[in-house]
Amino acid sequence: MKSVNDLTIKIFADGAEKAGMLEMYKKPYIKGFTTNPTLMRKAGISDYESFARDILAEITNLPLSFEVFSDDFDEMKRQALFITSWGKNVYVKIPVTNTLGAPAYDLIADLAQAGVKLNVTAIMTMEQVMDVSTALKNDAHSIISVFAGRMADTGRDPVPFMAVARELVSKYPLQELLWASPREVLNIFQADAIGCHIITVTNDILKKLELFGKDLDEYSLDTVKMFRNDAIKAGFSLNV
Repeated sequence: MKSVNDLTIKIFADGAEKAGMLEMYKKPYIKGFTTNPTLMRKAGISDYESFARDILAEITNLPLSFEVFSDDFDEMKRQALFITSWGKNVYVKIPVTNTLGAPAYDLIADLAQAGVKLNVTAIMTMEQVMDVSTALKNDAHSIISVFAGRMADTGRDPVPFMAVARELVSKYPLQELLWASPREVLNIFQADAIGCHIITVTNDILKKLELFGKDLDEYSLDTVKMFRNDAIKAGFSLNV
């Protein structure tokens, strides 16, 4: 079995809680960070810019992705140009469509041509992968984020999909394919096996990396002990 140090895929930490982000920043295998408005809201963040600038003051040498939040493409562009000014390591997240389903390809092409590093997000179909890749071309460093975990939630196997997507983006050296929304540690190794460039992982899954390669007999015994200890702590009894 491969160890974490043997992986070629870049592991990004996905979150918006400062302490957790800085904890992961200390890990040598973390190569970048992603955020989104939903994670920020869950973390209780109310001032988007202040949060972003605060984190960027601490994490200066790894890519960080911050998302626009307008539903209007002109306003998305204005926000994107402002966000990219926050730091050289900033990637601007652009959703593949707005909430009406209108594709963002023209905006993506405009921003890429302007040299904005982009992370195009919420992608779930092969047509979207192809159209986003075509729009980005090789104009700027960019990330194509496919929500493989959400695809798996629908009963679809994301592995063959991601393998094809990896081939599609390979003709553009500045494009990287990102496996988003993983559900388990195994997804990291699946993504690595097909040559995916990046996987972004929440802290709860990242902390499970310490289990990698754990002896299964030992793990079985640990599980039995956990059930027994919890039964005792709960004070369970059966009167026979």
